[in-house]
Amino acid sequence: MKVAHNFNAGPCVLPKSAIQAAIDALHDFKGTGMSVIELSHRSKEWEATMEECRALWKEILNIPEGYKVLFLGGGASMQFLYVAMNLLENKAGYLETGVWAKKAFAEAKAIGNAVKIASSSDKNFSYIPKGYEIPEDLDYFHITTNNTIYGTEIHQDMNSPVNLVADMSSDIMSRPVDVSKYALIYGGAQKNVGPAGVTFVIVREDILGKVSRYLPTMLDYRTHIKEDSMFNTPPVFSIFIMTETLKWLKNLGGLNAMYKINKEKAALLYSEIERNKMFVGTAAVEDRSIMNICFVMSEEYKDKEDAFMAFAKERGMVGIKGHRSVGGFRASTYNACPVESVKALVSCMQEFEKLNG
Repeated sequence: MKVAHNFNAGPCVLPKSAIQAAIDALHDFKGTGMSVIELSHRSKEWEATMEECRALWKEILNIPEGYKVLFLGGGASMQFLYVAMNLLENKAGYLETGVWAKKAFAEAKAIGNAVKIASSSDKNFSYIPKGYEIPEDLDYFHITTNNTIYGTEIHQDMNSPVNLVADMSSDIMSRPVDVSKYALIYGGAQKNVGPAGVTFVIVREDILGKVSRYLPTMLDYRTHIKEDSMFNTPPVFSIFIMTETLKWLKNLGGLNAMYKINKEKAALLYSEIERNKMFVGTAAVEDRSIMNICFVMSEEYKDKEDAFMAFAKERGMVGIKGHRSVGGFRASTYNACPVESVKALVSCMQEFEKLNG
């Protein structure tokens, strides 16, 4: 079987145990004689899986009372609209740290009075803004905790005087999080917690029902809370694999263990980027992501970019091409990316340097 070192930014690498469980469930789900994608979402077998998935979220993240966990469709991009529709009454603030933060801000501006509190666009989003103040008259303050395209990350749970809303699509479950500091956390599953097709939402219930606008039934969080995320047919297969992925994470030792592994992987690759004269990191050192590691060829070796890409591909590296808007290289080292793959990429960079440096 071909060996691939998967560094795709999403959909991305998943635990082997979750893949095997999915294969088995496609044939026969919990002894029902039916595939998981054939079974009624109202069956007791499926309802038990939904509850298990929700319970794993609460346990692993230590989610406090008063919060609800939802599984929805539409991806994080749909949540850009959901958030503004449900929470924006007078004014909302946004931290602009990349493409997805800009898109979230644009959706809010289309709904009501949304303002940009700070931005790192002046340096092509290569750092996280600092020194700004969060106005206390905001309905909420929105952040994107990890920026997949530019390789920057907010590493600490900030204190906010207003409701804090976070898009954690690409770093959820990669480190411990103090959920109590957030009013709402959302994201697509396809980085750390499952395949594309399901979106997670963690929302403190007391912030809902405060806007005066009409909320379409499907865009009202309270609809999905009331129906336990089954107002309409949920993305059952994606939720099943999410459940298996969270079981894998729990068995690994939870978020403290996962965070230690993720820091080790990132340190290995960043150390090589710093050592190797052919490569240069693109993110401010203090803001470097441990999920998406972005780098380019150094000025002296710019003409070697295509050669390195081909060289890496021959050695099984998959998905290291940088986003089309920034170029260069990006290694996404999400939870299920094994340390061995990072070591293989480092060896590949060292070999290329010996041959071409």
